[in-house]
Amino acid sequence: MKKIITTEKIPIKMWLDEIEDGALQQAKNLANLAFAFHHIALMPDTHVGFGMPIGGVLATKGVVVVNAVGVDIGCGMCAVKTSLNEISREKLISIMKQIRQAIPVGFNKHKEMQDLNFMPSDYEKLKIVKKEFNNARKSIGTLGGGNHFIELQKGLDGYIWIMLHSGSRNLGLKVAEHYNKIAREKSSEFGQKYGNVPKEWDLAFLPLDTEDGKNYMNEMKYCVEFALANRKLMLDRIKQILNKLFDDSIKYTNFINIAHNYASLETHFGKKVMIHRKGATLASKETIGIIPGNQGSKSYIVKGKGNKESFESCSHGAGRIMGRKEAVKNLDLEKEIKKLRDFGVMHSIRSKADLEEAPGAYKNIDVVMENQKDLVYVLVELTPIAIIKG
Repeated sequence: MKKIITTEKIPIKMWLDEIEDGALQQAKNLANLAFAFHHIALMPDTHVGFGMPIGGVLATKGVVVVNAVGVDIGCGMCAVKTSLNEISREKLISIMKQIRQAIPVGFNKHKEMQDLNFMPSDYEKLKIVKKEFNNARKSIGTLGGGNHFIELQKGLDGYIWIMLHSGSRNLGLKVAEHYNKIAREKSSEFGQKYGNVPKEWDLAFLPLDTEDGKNYMNEMKYCVEFALANRKLMLDRIKQILNKLFDDSIKYTNFINIAHNYASLETHFGKKVMIHRKGATLASKETIGIIPGNQGSKSYIVKGKGNKESFESCSHGAGRIMGRKEAVKNLDLEKEIKKLRDFGVMHSIRSKADLEEAPGAYKNIDVVMENQKDLVYVLVELTPIAIIKG
């Protein structure tokens, strides 16, 4: 831990030295919620989000805060280790081309609904999920946009790894929007028992003992399962491409999944509370996780240390130092491409618009990892060799 702020109702514990003003104000808003528990934890990748800073961990008593989970419910990482030690550039080019053909990116989705068996079951009683179900069947197995990615990486363990980052696509967005609207509309009613929250904070909540709160939790859990199913399907299709090129000789081990946008009931400091991780991942003892850098830096397979002060959490990545529009406006395209070329990675920056995901838009992953040495052990260091961005 780097710093503790004690000016608010509960402390703000920080695993970073510097924080932008907007993210700090959002953290202070969290710390002044009547139902916030014990302290607020800010991971080393913290930056401003919507309502709650990304990289933040919030514990609450009796309520769930929709924007403290976010709109991409269940967004997270998957990784798997292959038995390959090397891939030639010729095969690498072929692999990336075939992945782009098999996996829609950005706003694109499949033209046809995917097999029903790919979808998590028990959706019939979930209002929004049921309404969006057929659309979700076209979205499963798709990457999405923004900072979502597929990477082939070389580990210091000597093996090639597959890593991908994606979420619940439009399904999570629709669930979040629906229940955040209800939370805002009923804020006065709920505030009588749990304390009023200024509307401008964008931290509307749902009591867990209400029908709305129970419905949100059920639909949120489905979205978390869908996001995992989405990542697994993409991973399976990447494996099929590799198997075809390497004559089914590849073995796959060490499958890892870690989500970073969700809420769950957990026990901390002797009390059962709702833990919101928004751009933060579980790092309990023995939990194996993934901390990616940017497309011009290393990523890490880690094991949690179970640090109680972070609510057993760690960062979900490097974290942004520039917003998307700011990056496009201020970064130099040629310089960013040179960084990636010098790094030796087959990258995805082609035009000015791609600068929103350029290395210069992100924090230094080395600093981020140094700041959370008390949260995780590094198991494997990975260097990207080829990247597809959403």
